[in-house]
Amino acid sequence: MKRARDFALIALAVNVIVILLGALVRATGSGAGCGRSWPTCNGTFVPELEGATAIEFAHRASSGIALILVAIMVWMTFRATHRGHPARLGAIVSGISIIVEALIGAVIVLAEWVANDASLARAISVPIHLVSTFVLLGGLVLTVFWLDGGPPIRLAADRRTARAWMLIALGMLIIGATGGVTALADTLFPKDTFEIAGIFETESTAHFLTRLRALHPAVALLVGFVAARWAISKAWSDTGRSGRAGRAVVVLVGVQFLLGAVNVVLLTPVWLSLLHLALADAVWVAWVWLGAELLQERSGRAPTEGSPA
Repeated sequence: MKRARDFALIALAVNVIVILLGALVRATGSGAGCGRSWPTCNGTFVPELEGATAIEFAHRASSGIALILVAIMVWMTFRATHRGHPARLGAIVSGISIIVEALIGAVIVLAEWVANDASLARAISVPIHLVSTFVLLGGLVLTVFWLDGGPPIRLAADRRTARAWMLIALGMLIIGATGGVTALADTLFPKDTFEIAGIFETESTAHFLTRLRALHPAVALLVGFVAARWAISKAWSDTGRSGRAGRAVVVLVGVQFLLGAVNVVLLTPVWLSLLHLALADAVWVAWVWLGAELLQERSGRAPTEGSPA
């Protein structure tokens, strides 16, 4: 089972890289680099790699690799576990999620909701695409957790904790959705200078994407504070794996607050925006792991030292 767990960790890491490459495609306006062609790139499987085509092709190639890795992970998980093992559920969720991801990407390309397109359809597709990646990462994290020997999750065992964790998780998905819209607005309507008032653009003549910019920082601050406070109350003093996961959530949220502020002040440079997204993925991974630790079936094995959290 250890080999399957290690492979699931690799699949998780590769999918984070794919997410960052997707953000690079958006930030550089390279979405049309392969034309209105999918799964091929400009009608071929290996196009001339230069400019926008190279960036878009790198994203597509890495997405294909990620799909293959998840498929292998599903196979390895089923081989390494018995019928009814919770890791199989995580693997199935991961497999379905990555297929949905591929289909969403195909629709975006074929509908040409890329490059400089500022339509409402694109504004809707971007947050859906981003939230679906969070679902994929969640499935992969749970697969790793269960292959590592974690017991099943029992939401009914502590309904109050389960309800709070899920509400905050929903809030984090909303952060991701609003962040995707804000990132799109920053790409299509970049600012030359930093102004606090510019974040709260409300003029009727402004594009609707720029008027939505204020949602992301507001939601992020509210949900992030609640998540950190809840993690402190539930797991900060714990010496086991839940404590490590809880402390990771708190530290990552704090760093993310700082990084987000710097990102806005510096007018969202590409490298910093990618780092901001990578940290958002890390917060989500830590949050899912924390939930798995807190909501696990208490009759299962006790948390062990040295396991990844």
